[in-house]
Amino acid sequence: MSVANQSLVEFINNLLPQTQCQRCGYKACLPYAQSIVFENEAINRCPPGGAPGIKKLAHATGRPVVALDEACGAEGPLKLAAIDAQRCIGCALCLEACPVDAIAGSFKFMHAVIENDCTGCELCLPSCPVDCIHMVLPKTPVPWTDDKASRARGHFEQRERRLQEHASKAGSKLRKQPVDKDALLKAALARAKDRQQPTHSKAEPK
Repeated sequence: MSVANQSLVEFINNLLPQTQCQRCGYKACLPYAQSIVFENEAINRCPPGGAPGIKKLAHATGRPVVALDEACGAEGPLKLAAIDAQRCIGCALCLEACPVDAIAGSFKFMHAVIENDCTGCELCLPSCPVDCIHMVLPKTPVPWTDDKASRARGHFEQRERRLQEHASKAGSKLRKQPVDKDALLKAALARAKDRQQPTHSKAEPK
């Protein structure tokens, strides 16, 4: 990889919104930037960047401006994930799905979205087995600025480093018995079902 190409990849990556939403078909913004440079990937596959983003990419690559590829999604205002506290079963699957660690919580405990860190990627939606997560418009419209993109990129990269460190440690030790996620999920669903059933107190003896 030449220095010039690496510099172009980094420049293009900085132009992307860093929502890490995977709508472009790549795991994150950086792989998409690499594919634009090395594989001549289309520059119109980023719905969060929208038309302004396409113009920036066209200028950076010397390619013509084209319309957003509708197969990747539609351009629109930033939405934030919200968790219904009454329906959350504490399965922690959304924590694993969030690419920027914007969900706080732990197994068996209710989770909450850190609004300032949420990129609206929607990757948490399919991870929830009880559909207690939905996307909402913020009460006050929040523009997606370069500072927010930089912050999101930092959170994503920090998370990736943490996951790599965990994988490395796991590989250097004897592997423990794998966690049965299906069993954990069934247990969480059972707790949620018990919690929703009304309780009846015994009548006082006369």
